[in-house]
Amino acid sequence: MTLEISPAARAELAPTGVLRAGINLSNFLLVTSRDEKTGDPCGVSPDMARELAARLGVPLKLVPFDSPGKLADAAGGGVWDIGLIGAEPSRAEQIAFTAAYVEIEATYLVPAGSKLASIAEVDSPGVRIAVSARSAYDLYLSRSLKQATLVRIEGIDGAYRHFVKQGLDALAGLKPGLLSNVEELKGARILDGRFTSVQQAMGTPIKNQAGAAFLKGFVEEVKASGFVAGLIAKHHVRGLSVAPAAPR
Repeated sequence: MTLEISPAARAELAPTGVLRAGINLSNFLLVTSRDEKTGDPCGVSPDMARELAARLGVPLKLVPFDSPGKLADAAGGGVWDIGLIGAEPSRAEQIAFTAAYVEIEATYLVPAGSKLASIAEVDSPGVRIAVSARSAYDLYLSRSLKQATLVRIEGIDGAYRHFVKQGLDALAGLKPGLLSNVEELKGARILDGRFTSVQQAMGTPIKNQAGAAFLKGFVEEVKASGFVAGLIAKHHVRGLSVAPAAPR
């Protein structure tokens, strides 16, 4: 059964008559390519926005951002109506999030010769961890690490280059990306397990209560129907899994 949308929810989610969707270009699992004709980002998150616009019966405008931090900063600024971004407590002060629609494991890569053998050992005095600044996993580590030091660098590629150039002790990242890095860096290895699972969600400015309620129902419906799983298959994404249903 297709979710019904109220006039109030439609007005909040598309106040200009167009659904403006904030897209994080730095997430290579959710934005996998560009449209050859329009240059618009393509992938799982743009297609999620496209499906929502179809449900609302309005045109879609993709609003790209270079990083999730910049997307989050724009909440409430009238630039986007919905954002597709990792759900984090600090961001929830400005953004009403749905439950996750997909999850991505985050772990560490360590260089050749490293004595670090487990994720728990990384949080030790003197350990320096390169991380993409203001990514969802940076925000998580900022809350959870007790002894190690985070070295924040702009962008995923920048964090990897800094990790290599400066000889840091670990690189925090999304596991699918680290699988590519480990092939480039002789002797490097990825630690087993994960320190968190990044919850990729949809959100709208926190003032949009009716719109937020509809978004939550929409995400649960497209997960349950197999639509999200179909997007992952369509875009041939490895390392991305459909998030479980939200608790009732």
